[in-house]
Formats: sequence, structure tokens, C-alpha cells
Amino acid sequence: MPAMFAARLYRVLPLLAILAIIGIVVYIFMSWRYTPARAKEAVIKIFIALNGGLSILFALATLYAWIESNAFVADFFITCLATTLIMLGITFICRRNFLKHNPNYRWRLTDRAKKAPRK
Repeated sequence: MPAMFAARLYRVLPLLAILAIIGIVVYIFMSWRYTPARAKEAVIKIFIALNGGLSILFALATLYAWIESNAFVADFFITCLATTLIMLGITFICRRNFLKHNPNYRWRLTDRAKKAPRK
């Protein structure tokens, strides 16, 4: 059983490597250009969008593979779907932790609030 789990994880390794590279590049660039807190916020937003989109894509691909009765492809896409859903959950935990330690990022302009006029 552990060998099967390792084989499935090995299939998803390129996806994990690409997402890690994207996160590192975005964080380094944003922390160089702005602040580390802003970089963390940007990485969290990008990962929520990216993992959400990939989860939808992998769910549709899994459904299509099941309709076509292709078990190997369905197994691959289920593994990818599980990985992106776990990463999406981890991203939401990181977002909650980030907002807990940086309360100034919680406030967003609402409909009732007015922007100050520029001078």
C-alpha cells in the first residue's frame, strides 16, 4: 500500500515543482518590488486562483475519463485533483494565519465607504 501511494505522489511531482517555482518567483519579485507582507498576500491570492482553477480542470478531466471508461487516466486525474484540493486547503489555512498576524489587510473598501478625493 505505501508503494502505491508513493507511485501516485511521484506522478504529481512535476505539478508540485511547477507550483513551488511559481510561488518562489512571485514571492521574490514582490518582496523586492514591494514589501514581504504584500508579497505574501499576492502569493496567497495567486495560489487560491490557481489551485481553484486547477481543481475545476482536474474534476472535469476526471469526469470525462470516467465517462470514457479510461481507468488509468481517471486515476491520474483523481490524484491531481486530490493534490490541488489539499493545496487549496493549505492555502486557506495560510490565508487565515496571514490575516490573523496582519490585521491591516482585513479592511477593504465597502460600498458605503467613500474614497477620499485626490488633491
